[in-house]
Order: sequence, then C-alpha cells, then structure tokens
Amino acid sequence: MGIAQMRSVVLDCPDPRRLADFYSALLGWKVTGTEDDWVAVTGDGPGRLCFQRVPDYRPPEWPTAERPQQFHLDLTVEDFDEAEKAVLALGASKHPCQPGEDEGFRVFLDPAGHPFCLCVD
Repeated sequence: MGIAQMRSVVLDCPDPRRLADFYSALLGWKVTGTEDDWVAVTGDGPGRLCFQRVPDYRPPEWPTAERPQQFHLDLTVEDFDEAEKAVLALGASKHPCQPGEDEGFRVFLDPAGHPFCLCVD
C-alpha cells in the first residue's frame, strides 16, 4: 500500500461551475460539492475532479512551452466521431494540432482551454 490515496485532481479555471458542468456531462458524474470558488464532481469510484476559480486565469498554449499544459486527461470512448460531436456540443473545441489520430487519440480543449484527449483502445 502506498503512503497516500488519490483524493482529487484540481483544475484551475475562470468559472468552476461551468467547467464542472462540462465534465459532469462528459463523464456522467455528479456535481457533489459547490462553493463560491470551488466545485467538485465525482463518479462511482474513488477520486474526484475539482475546479477552482483563479483570478486572471490564462489557459495552457499546447503544444508550445510558453504556457505548457502541465497535465491532461485521457478519456476512453467507443466511437471517435460520436464522442467528438458530443464534446463539441458540450462546449469543447477540437485542437488544431492532432498528432495522434492515427495512434488512437484526438486532442480537444475544454471550455477553460485545458487539453484533454479522447482515446480508443
């Protein structure tokens, strides 16, 4: 057993509720905690995604290093095209840089500009 267990992954953003609603719809998770500057979403397993308001938030500029992504989420889907339509309808945008579509992933930006990938096995 490790020293600790994963509790949360926290994303900085300008609007925590908007981003929580986006990931809640994307993952089928529920919004489980709301404060002025903090919103959490959880699924059936351990861990949660949290979103905290940051004044003057500036999104990553992947793939450049000026404001690197620092981390991103890889999310498994069954059908690229159907999943792409769904995330775009939720407010995501498809990143112009797509280095891995032939390798099983597509890169998107959430409404706050964080990169995430839709992946197929």
